[in-house]
Amino acid sequence: MKKELTRQQYLDLYYYMRLNRAVEDTMVKLFRQNKIVGGLYSSLGQEAISVGSAYALEKKDWLAPMIRNIGALLVKGVPPRDIFMQHMAKYDSPTKGKDGTSHFGDLDNLHIVSPISMLGDLIPVMTGVAMAGRYLGQKIVAMTWIGDGGSSTGVFHEGLNFAATQKAPFVLILENNLWAYSTPVRKQVPLENLADRAKAYGIDSYIVDGNDVVAMYSTAKEAVNRARAGEGPILIEAKTFRRLGHAQHDPAEYVPKEMRAYWEARDPIALYEKYLTGEKLLDAKSKKEIDEKLDTLLAAEREFAENSPMPPAELAAEGVYCTGDDCHKIRAQWERPVAEVTPPKSSVEAVWTVPGFGSGKGSGGANAPIHFGDTPRAVEKSANGGKPAAKIAVKAAAKKTVKAAPARASRKARR
Repeated sequence: MKKELTRQQYLDLYYYMRLNRAVEDTMVKLFRQNKIVGGLYSSLGQEAISVGSAYALEKKDWLAPMIRNIGALLVKGVPPRDIFMQHMAKYDSPTKGKDGTSHFGDLDNLHIVSPISMLGDLIPVMTGVAMAGRYLGQKIVAMTWIGDGGSSTGVFHEGLNFAATQKAPFVLILENNLWAYSTPVRKQVPLENLADRAKAYGIDSYIVDGNDVVAMYSTAKEAVNRARAGEGPILIEAKTFRRLGHAQHDPAEYVPKEMRAYWEARDPIALYEKYLTGEKLLDAKSKKEIDEKLDTLLAAEREFAENSPMPPAELAAEGVYCTGDDCHKIRAQWERPVAEVTPPKSSVEAVWTVPGFGSGKGSGGANAPIHFGDTPRAVEKSANGGKPAAKIAVKAAAKKTVKAAPARASRKARR
């Protein structure tokens, strides 16, 4: 499934993976200096997945990252300073110092939906984004990611079923990194390939080496093109390994040393660098230029982030909830005639006949006493003197009630 790329595209993939790792290495230093507020999650060893899949999207497409998808944010155009400041809760961060980690988005320009902490919830959200884009005639594709553990949540299945029934232009990347926190995949799921879950919803799936960035891009590009063409959602299982713990506080001592060594020898950046060198797409001079570019960029971005002030206390209660236009003005961008999705004018009276209402047969053989809306109440006649059965039933119930009352009173008197 190799897809021919230009030399610049090959080098773009390399640059973004290197940038992904450099940004996270910088944040580890900031974390150890107590400058990071909250948790810090690593994508070490998984950079090829975020970069390769996001690189397959067009500028107009939408994505929603998870905690290990910083590479996707960088590909989309988020500057490293925003990521630094967001983790440092600085006032110049995208959320003005509120929340933390990667919980921020850009609905106006970059088409990024903020992550949701409840795993799997982004699947129905991005399905909705994909459907809205189709309704507006935008021909977009929506993408999000989920881990192997998150694929066992109820909303994963509900969301994927919803996307399938709606044939939404949606691509889901399932990052099988072998560990859901400290639980190995073999203890989570009785399946060798998590991609098999797509069969339950009648959608196609791919399995790809998540440490091969070219394979990741080629697979994601094909899936995105198919979704955009109207073939519905597609699931991609990317097989990889989480080389660090769940977060900085987790030493991941539960991971066997042999397993870690196996995957460290399959580092996606090292593998790709070897490939580029072998194909004469990257030489020592080009590599040095990229190294210097990254060093210069990150030094400037980190300096900007560290010099950004902390948010003033008096703004703590502002921006917590979206209040409409004074929060942000987002308007539907129609790229098709609105008349195409607007019901035509009609002189036909809006009246519906509901079978069974007002015409059903009762136990007496006549029409059942059903009253619905402005429909005249039907009267069911019985053999009991031609009186309405409903009235007879009411009278009978009343008589039983009257007879039962004295009995209750006498029992109470005997007590």
